[in-house]
Amino acid sequence: MPTYSAADLFAGAGGATRGLRDAGFQVLAAVENDSEAAETYRRNHPRVRLFAEDVRTVDPWKLLGEATPPSGQVDLLKACPPCQGFSTLAKGLVDERRNDLVLDTFRFVEALQPRIVLLENVPGLARDRRFPDLSRLLTSAGYRLKVSTLDAVTFGVPQRRKRFICFAIREDVPFSFKGELVELLPRNFRTSPRTAGHALAHLARHSRPEDSLNVHRKSSATVEARIAAIPVGGNRFDLPEEHQLDCHKRLTARNAASSYGRIKLEEPAPTMTTRCTTPACGTFIHPTKNRGLTLREAATFQTFPVNYKFFGSYGSIERQIGNAVPVRMAKGLGLIAAAILNESFSCDA
Repeated sequence: MPTYSAADLFAGAGGATRGLRDAGFQVLAAVENDSEAAETYRRNHPRVRLFAEDVRTVDPWKLLGEATPPSGQVDLLKACPPCQGFSTLAKGLVDERRNDLVLDTFRFVEALQPRIVLLENVPGLARDRRFPDLSRLLTSAGYRLKVSTLDAVTFGVPQRRKRFICFAIREDVPFSFKGELVELLPRNFRTSPRTAGHALAHLARHSRPEDSLNVHRKSSATVEARIAAIPVGGNRFDLPEEHQLDCHKRLTARNAASSYGRIKLEEPAPTMTTRCTTPACGTFIHPTKNRGLTLREAATFQTFPVNYKFFGSYGSIERQIGNAVPVRMAKGLGLIAAAILNESFSCDA
């Protein structure tokens, strides 16, 4: 089978690129606007042609440059536009201009004519008005769409993280599969559930003492005492009166339920957000230690290799980790794309 080519839009810290590479793809080019995330990407994927600029300013015809495959087209175009505006966590005003980046993806489809377009985002994208618009554009350009909402745990990721997945397959690619996307995964790809305990044990075996990401967010003495008062498996509802926040006392049981929660070793971790090491923002306290997660622990729940290099301030790295596509999920999606392309290759042989 051939080595398939790919391009990565909204590449972030490179989690999807690493996953696609693990699936056997040659990632030729990438676009990432955030300067610190772009530097993280560059340090881990130095051979990829990286455009560290706003995707709206990139000429799609120049994206691949001299890296253009002999066929003149890229096999897979992956796009994960900024998702905060579609997320259930979104508060207040939504940046409509950023949300329109979903539609800007189509400029690259027109230019590159990829055999497959892989769109990954939060489930809220499926309910946004832009997705029907993008669907019509892709359909009119000769693509067939297969959509699904998948949880990262399905791919052996030790984290609950539901994502909206759309595979747009060019009409000349023979593909008639009617089952679920995950059924296309190779049999030797582990899909059994992985827990937070599995991930932390893996990190303990392979971590390096000098790793600069072995740090957690600094807390005040008051917050440290609050964290220490939370039992194993507990959250803010288990706090004694003297450690409860006034704002939490005014909330109903359903509001901020995950705040100051401890991760449970026997279950997958919760979704790593852009505040994934901040105890006040979710279930981000270490299962047994009286502190929030370290940056490396959060990256491990996102299945980044333990030696993956990150660049930027603490807050920037926390955001890069939370925004990333889990590496193992990206690998699984890449293997699904490869299975579709392999069917095409077999028909052409």
